[in-house]
Amino acid sequence: MATAQTTAAHPRWVRRKQARPSELLAAALALFVEKGYAGTRLDDVAARAGVSKGTLYLYFANKEELFKAVVRENIVRNIAEAQQLVRTYEGDTAELLAYLMREWWHRIGDTPASGIPKLVISESGNFPEIARFYVDEVIDPAHRLLAGVIERGMRRGEFRKVDAETFVRVLIAPLVMLLLWRHSLGPCGKQPVDPQRYIEIHIDNVLRALRSETATERRPAGAVRRRTAP
Repeated sequence: MATAQTTAAHPRWVRRKQARPSELLAAALALFVEKGYAGTRLDDVAARAGVSKGTLYLYFANKEELFKAVVRENIVRNIAEAQQLVRTYEGDTAELLAYLMREWWHRIGDTPASGIPKLVISESGNFPEIARFYVDEVIDPAHRLLAGVIERGMRRGEFRKVDAETFVRVLIAPLVMLLLWRHSLGPCGKQPVDPQRYIEIHIDNVLRALRSETATERRPAGAVRRRTAP
């Protein structure tokens, strides 16, 4: 017969077991950003998560699968949520685009996951498989999402006619540069970059470049309101 002590202990064991994947992902993210892909060892991930290496293998077959899980949890999931928002959004396209750019910073840029793009860029030559994965599950879906938003604005007469695919690359480049700077030369710089100001200036520039003359007459190009949701 189970004693009251073992019965009480069992739920704690269950909670611990259920928490292990998230603890492993958090430990892996920290080590990938700190040491890079090549420099991260599964032994170190397990040790930082407080579990055995054997326990890690119960959830992830190898380092590549662990890295993919980290990216899916911290970046791909946010892209999927943004896609759902865009599908159901009915308001002003400029506000939607500004919201997505701000949320990108809050959900990715201002988190430990901000170090992932630098890792992929710097190690893609030695590990093309993680580069292909990142293109397929992060870059391409994000580009399609933003291009779709720009095309929406053009259809509604809110944005002027532009090459949406190319414009998305121009939109994303300064955001990626902000992350690369933050995880490379930024800590050595004498004049720190204010990321919030950087983002707001970039949003203003993007919307000035996109707004149609009719939309500009309705609302000044620089009048991007701060809000929690579009």
